[in-house]
Amino acid sequence: MKTFVLLIYQREESLGVAIPDFIVNREGNPENAVELADSIGLALLVVLDTLTPAERLAFVLHDMFAVPFEEIAPLIGRSSTAARKLASRARNRVQGATMPDKDTARQREVVDAFVAAAHTGDLESLIAVLDPKVVLLADRAPALKGIRGAAAVAKHAFEFSKLVQKTESVLVNGTPGIISWLPNGKPMAVLGFVVSNDRIVDIYILSDPNRLQQLTN
Repeated sequence: MKTFVLLIYQREESLGVAIPDFIVNREGNPENAVELADSIGLALLVVLDTLTPAERLAFVLHDMFAVPFEEIAPLIGRSSTAARKLASRARNRVQGATMPDKDTARQREVVDAFVAAAHTGDLESLIAVLDPKVVLLADRAPALKGIRGAAAVAKHAFEFSKLVQKTESVLVNGTPGIISWLPNGKPMAVLGFVVSNDRIVDIYILSDPNRLQQLTN
């Protein structure tokens, strides 16, 4: 829970950041079980980013930590009635968002199919695992403002894969993701995926060297 609260407040200070905070775990590593249980799913983080600071705090503190609105009100500078309305508005946004599939094993199959198709240049297979409205966001150009649509994302994936020596399967915020490694043995990027209805609907690529070092050590 401490990890969850910390991440929420970090997002409060960095509005407008497109790439959600990543918690990366090696699959099958029991040492990270507690941290993984505290991690926030990518889909939820994206929805939280669309909320105002007051909406986000009211929703998270009340709905996830059962903090009374009377205690939330002074934190956001509103009345308890206003805090209740903000939480309700945020709740509606969260409930209306696309949530990932619950079958983690199936999600891994979809992500692995994406990786295989990108490496082999199999456009048909790649588009088959991408939602027609898929969005790819990265912390560096050319995807800072997002690449949208299966054809455009597939093209970017092909170009990206040409630079990759190997990929490592990991969990990113509790759902299947990958680390891409360069030929020199250094990490190139961490990719997080949101899979819904057996299709990839969102891809997040983090390649900032400082953040990569922290995530891949």
